Amino acid sequence: MTSSTTDFLATGRRVIAREAEALTLLGDSLGDSFGRAVELILAAKGRVIVSGMGKSGHIARKIAATLASTGTPAHFVHPAEASHGDLGMVTQGDVALVLSNSGETSELADIVAHTRRFSIPLIGVAGRDGSTLLRASDVAILLPPAPEACETGIVPTTSTTMTLALGDALAIALMEHRAFTPEHFRMFHPGGKLGAKLLKVRDLMHAELPLIGHDRPMGEALLEISRKGFGVVGVTDDAGLLAGIVTDGDLRRHMEGLLALTAGQVMTRAPRTVAPDALAETAVAAMNDRKITCLFVVDPAQPGQVRGILHIHDCLRAGVV
Repeated sequence: MTSSTTDFLATGRRVIAREAEALTLLGDSLGDSFGRAVELILAAKGRVIVSGMGKSGHIARKIAATLASTGTPAHFVHPAEASHGDLGMVTQGDVALVLSNSGETSELADIVAHTRRFSIPLIGVAGRDGSTLLRASDVAILLPPAPEACETGIVPTTSTTMTLALGDALAIALMEHRAFTPEHFRMFHPGGKLGAKLLKVRDLMHAELPLIGHDRPMGEALLEISRKGFGVVGVTDDAGLLAGIVTDGDLRRHMEGLLALTAGQVMTRAPRTVAPDALAETAVAAMNDRKITCLFVVDPAQPGQVRGILHIHDCLRAGVV
């Protein structure tokens, strides 16, 4: 390792350590103002308007996105654009969350004044006690005094990391209070890997079922396997409940005299099933574990009552792996 590489590594470790220390300070410094901020947002009938300028603006955008995706309606309003008409996006019933490390950012003056004029609750986050922003706020959250990660102390690094973490803390506190579930989360994340991970079996299963009675001859079972195209057939008892399954492995084991047998004589009893509300990811894990390609979907409230069938190819096409 060259001396320059060693220097780079040392700098990287110093920066991360300094920011980690700042996050510890932030956690220790949280007080009643944090709880009051959560209560203020919960009481709002409108949205959370998040605003900030410069690097704080970038953090504000991310906080607004996190709030919106976890059940708290929110959007970002650029303070400069607010001064040129976008103040109309901030209405009574909303609550404003305004970020500024110095607490003296001039571009925030109009949006702060707007909240005061129309009695819109204001949560201010800043790093200077007694700053204009914090003095104007209904709830003031003071960031602890932590040095920036650069040696000059002028580049917004540690301060923005703390603000981002504070936004995450607010979002999760609100999310947990609202009992926000993975199903709610999937509603706001239908695409990409995250949406795929939260898909449920009922979202992918087929309702056209390959089923045959236990007393039917295997010739009919083979036709049903071919017609439905899943490579398996479910076998039902006299009450129409799932009693077993016939797979290609069962066919090989009973090759001799196969057509003289009934589906009930060939089937594997008590097959592995899955509930409609189970995550598709869980179903894939079960199929991989058993080295099978299909699972019958059975309602736990009605044991043996088949609701659908899930093929591993359906999961792969949806991005569930």
